[in-house]
Amino acid sequence: MTEKTKYELRGVSAAKTEVHEAIKGLSKGIFPNAFCKVLPDIVGGDDAYCNIMHADTAGTKTSLAYMCWKETGNVEVWKGIVQDAIVMNVDDMACVGCTDNIVLSSTIGRNKNLITGEVIKTIIREANAFCERMQAYGVGIHPAGGETADVGDIVRSIDVGYTTFARIKKDRVLENNIQAGNVIVGFASYGQATYETKYNSGIGSNGLTSARHDVLSSYHAEAYPDSFNPLTPSSVRYTGSKKFTDVVTFDGVDYTVADLLLSPTRTYLPLLKRVFDEYLGSLNGVIHCTGGAQTKVLHFADNVHIIKDNLFPMPPVFQLIQQESGTDLKEMYEVFNMGHRLEIYTNQETASALIALAKEFNIEAQVIGRVEAAEGKKLTIQHSPEEAILF
Repeated sequence: MTEKTKYELRGVSAAKTEVHEAIKGLSKGIFPNAFCKVLPDIVGGDDAYCNIMHADTAGTKTSLAYMCWKETGNVEVWKGIVQDAIVMNVDDMACVGCTDNIVLSSTIGRNKNLITGEVIKTIIREANAFCERMQAYGVGIHPAGGETADVGDIVRSIDVGYTTFARIKKDRVLENNIQAGNVIVGFASYGQATYETKYNSGIGSNGLTSARHDVLSSYHAEAYPDSFNPLTPSSVRYTGSKKFTDVVTFDGVDYTVADLLLSPTRTYLPLLKRVFDEYLGSLNGVIHCTGGAQTKVLHFADNVHIIKDNLFPMPPVFQLIQQESGTDLKEMYEVFNMGHRLEIYTNQETASALIALAKEFNIEAQVIGRVEAAEGKKLTIQHSPEEAILF
């Protein structure tokens, strides 16, 4: 079977074709090409303002956390899940220009027979702790409570999600207008930013169904049958060779599989607040490479050829996934961020300033490509001097 078929057999989609078809023709808000839907100021009724609301979850990364917690007894793994789910909301909103005064509400559905009160306590408290950490960088996120439901008939282990809301001035909003002549600055998803306490593998919260089944061994299917959809064919369940405590080595550095697969999704909020405060007028596009990964930008571009030909080296976590799965590179770039999860489209002068700004946060950044004029829209990813991948 092809890797594409295997991915679909697991019940997931990188492109979310059915979702995009479902919303076709619906209103895209008052800034149609903004990264998030922007509404009129329904709350305040002020034409100078607008409203943004967003909802997302940590996805199937919770299944990884569940197994790792059961294997190791380490409840701390749930803290990363909280960050995953929050960041998938607030960093999307940050791409529009919303970097402060955000209201946060949670929706947690658990199987009470499997997920203890200690886990719920850890999740709820970590959400508040994350907000406190962001406050130190001038980013106000305000917890507003939420719902925790025991829904074991529906949820196999736990689902952790958040909804966010903000009201911002319209002149703060960035609507993507990617143009020929732009350069693309990529900001690494891996490493250790100044506001992180340890190395981040860069995995994020996309493609974890694939990563989980491709890296972990069949032991996990036997030990944790509640960690996967029972309708998933046995041929694509946990087909890798690893356990969470296994150590893998890349470029002379040792990592545990758990550390690579469960690194929390990096937030770029402290960086993006500075970017929008200082360089808003020079930005043509800000893209969070989540669903669709390196192809995400194609939803926000037209009549351009986007060329990414100076990418970061593939981080160890993605090398591990590819080694274990044999997934072809085209699908890897469609499913995983592959080294940078934020990219900004701008001019060369601003690009240099943004790269210097990222260094203040110990985030690697570089010009990873450029934009040329074209009919329609297309993307070329130059994986190596010998291999170009066309979309």
